[in-house]
Amino acid sequence: EGTGMKQNLEVPRHERAAERLAALEARVRQDQEYLCRPAANWVLPHGEAVVDVVIIGGGMVGQLAWFALNNAGIRNLRILDRAPAGLEGPWLTYARMETLRSPKQLTGPAYGYAALTCRAWYTAVYGEAAWEALDKIPRTTWMDYLRWYRKVLDVPVENAVEVKRILPEGDYLQLELTGAGAREKSLLARKVVMATGRDGTGHPNIPAFMEGLPRSHWAHSSDDIDFARLKDRRVVVIGAGASAVENAAEAAEHGASEVRLLVRRKVMPTINKMMGIGSFGFTAGFADLPDEWRWRFMQYSFATQTPAPRGSTQRVSRHDNAYFHFGHGIRSVRHCGSAPEGELIIETTQGARLATDFLILGTGFTTDPLARSELGGYADKIELWRDRYQPPPGEENADLANFPYLNPDFSFREREPGTAPWLGKIYCFNYGASASLGKVSGDIPGISEGAAWLTRSIAATLYAEDVAAHFQGMVDYAKPELLGDEWTDTPLEAPLQETGDD
Repeated sequence: EGTGMKQNLEVPRHERAAERLAALEARVRQDQEYLCRPAANWVLPHGEAVVDVVIIGGGMVGQLAWFALNNAGIRNLRILDRAPAGLEGPWLTYARMETLRSPKQLTGPAYGYAALTCRAWYTAVYGEAAWEALDKIPRTTWMDYLRWYRKVLDVPVENAVEVKRILPEGDYLQLELTGAGAREKSLLARKVVMATGRDGTGHPNIPAFMEGLPRSHWAHSSDDIDFARLKDRRVVVIGAGASAVENAAEAAEHGASEVRLLVRRKVMPTINKMMGIGSFGFTAGFADLPDEWRWRFMQYSFATQTPAPRGSTQRVSRHDNAYFHFGHGIRSVRHCGSAPEGELIIETTQGARLATDFLILGTGFTTDPLARSELGGYADKIELWRDRYQPPPGEENADLANFPYLNPDFSFREREPGTAPWLGKIYCFNYGASASLGKVSGDIPGISEGAAWLTRSIAATLYAEDVAAHFQGMVDYAKPELLGDEWTDTPLEAPLQETGDD
């Protein structure tokens, strides 16, 4: 892995790609027809102005959520994304790895359809031999696949629409909308699914030592960084995770004079502990475990840290002017000179001091529902793990404590019962669900299982809310299957009378 990676990044299309792709798309439609999907709409209307489910986020997870709900006969759906069409999710914005970490054979958002897998699409476009030669799926190729996925399933993502706030409105939720693509300023929904990705219940993690520093001299790894501007400049990257390593590689490849990674840990994380226990049993069983076991799994994963991919790390090490410095946390950062000129002076916890022209924070994201503007005014009413569980000594983790403590159906819980009952109408189908329900709402391996789980939960709730009307529908149903001409009523002759003789 890593050697020869470049050769997989640009694969010529197979000469019969258009023909093969058309055949694959016909197969998808046939599979849908044979499986009687999507099911007919069964959800009772609540008025023309009320949407049954609004999905916030039109990336991989949001599109899958729409497909699963639509398949189940929940047809009154809206799916909104603030990005322009084709730029949903991180793949062409702040994701900077060359290839995905996940093994290429994982089925991801295929939802049980072989024809919807990345492998089916890739072999149609590039041929079977190209798939066999492929090591990992290139990041941009994955986005091409997701664009095709949206097209073949006709997922009606409404782009350039941002949800500013979600507010209770009687029995419903009101979404305040903005953006060039918004058709209205607000809409009403019975349920809202937050398919908002890695920072879906939080925000980029900006350490306190960055306070007051000029923005011309630093960026978070999720920012839109102009790497060309870093040519011939000194760059420091904080962190050793995937995003830190990938941003360091980008800076080196764009001609930075030097790139230094400052890593608080004394040694590089090398083992992806979660990968070692991945199974259907873990996916299905995690949510039903006692709190202490769920916490223990997640806390151990956080403590050991998922390492950066091998190929991404080698991508940095190919450059003689790129350096890894372990055991150096950050004590302070100050700016010298006049912005936008000058430099940053960094002092580490080991007493080292170094100057740099630009600093990139590979510090990840925090999970903090209180920071979400969509939930402004009542986010503090959401129950968090810190409200529910006190870990034993040695297992404390402040970041994990901020994860929402969700209901088994992905919906938020009230911290104090009765204070915000509408929270149960909002579904956290993003990274924030992992502490409560496992890795089923963001990562490629388990997202189809998560989408099926979410769909059954929402369907059950929608049905229960209108159960009286559904029962009345059964009472009122009057379409006969028998018309009366299928039989003849024949009188039965009187039976013989017994005489009592033997």
